[in-house]
Amino acid sequence: MIDLDFGLKGKVAVVTGGSSGIGAAIAEAYAAKGADVAVLDLVLAPDEERIAALGTTSAGFACDVTDETSAEMAITRVHERYGHIDVLVNSAGIVRLAPAEELSLAAWNTTLAVNLTGAFLLSRAVGRIMLAQGHGKVINMASQAASVALPEHAAYCASKFGLIGLTKVLASEWAGRGSPPTPSARRWCSPSWDARHGTTPRAKN
Repeated sequence: MIDLDFGLKGKVAVVTGGSSGIGAAIAEAYAAKGADVAVLDLVLAPDEERIAALGTTSAGFACDVTDETSAEMAITRVHERYGHIDVLVNSAGIVRLAPAEELSLAAWNTTLAVNLTGAFLLSRAVGRIMLAQGHGKVINMASQAASVALPEHAAYCASKFGLIGLTKVLASEWAGRGSPPTPSARRWCSPSWDARHGTTPRAKN
């Protein structure tokens, strides 16, 4: 039986894409359990009140998950503020829909950059901290698109199939060292990242 009354007081959870949509719901769930939540997102200003509602010990950190320097700096700031990181949830994600023959290279590259490279960069940065401290959990948000082919989802499916592969490799390398990554499947939904950052899900350029 799962104990749903567990608490997370004193734990620090980092949630990418955490200022809106699924990421915000995840951040709120961790905060409700007593965790200090570090919300990482590209744009924080529209959701400052939502982040503040997580509690006085939670905070937002600007981060472009596709940029190595931005990812490293954001995690450094989180670690400096809290002194440790117990959970990383890679929730930032986008979707670009188009038939494969019409999908642009830019749409392909952007999708993989956010959904796969972003998860790698954050996992690597946080993983180093977790391995040094001897404990931690990395949760990568996958999808049914990580196991089945969906029409017009060439880039998205590729990114999520890749994310499962990345998670398995990290688990094989880190599980015995205190930081086992875990994939989390979710059914399809349109990530809110697109609308918030001036892009549309069905993009051909």
